[in-house]
Amino acid sequence: MQKNRKLAVALGVGVAPLVALTLSTGSASAHGYVNSPPSRQAQCAAGTVECGAIQHEPQSVEGPKGLTSCSGGNAAFAELDDDSKGWAVTPVGSSQPFTWKLTARHATSTWQYYVGGNKVAEFDDGGAQPGETVTHNVDLSGASGKQKVLAVWNIADTSNAFYACIDVNIGG
Repeated sequence: MQKNRKLAVALGVGVAPLVALTLSTGSASAHGYVNSPPSRQAQCAAGTVECGAIQHEPQSVEGPKGLTSCSGGNAAFAELDDDSKGWAVTPVGSSQPFTWKLTARHATSTWQYYVGGNKVAEFDDGGAQPGETVTHNVDLSGASGKQKVLAVWNIADTSNAFYACIDVNIGG
């Protein structure tokens, strides 16, 4: 009996680090995306536009900071970069709230919004951890008509950011 107990303890000690290593090396299952107005990945998740893998994980469009693509440079989500895919366009005014749905609340450096490659807004969180939703009122008065807004969530303690593109018709 004592021998079996020692074996069980030895196995438990040997297995525990393997379990911890396996759990800690997996990627996080969730992060965040713009859900209002509906971003391209939100449209995929809702079934508004037929999509591949992104429909099951709209919160996972993560890539290195400084990119300008809707997919965040992630080949698995490249369809988000396809402007001809038939994305629903949301009519908006010259000032528009954009709401992020966060499923993992990372310490945040900045939130940035671009139209036509030009930064139109930046919000500095100084490393704070955001709530489950974050809304920014963005001034879009410098643009009109159909536009693609690139929203970027820059994480404070990594070299990565989360990306979302939102198709809008400003003043439409």
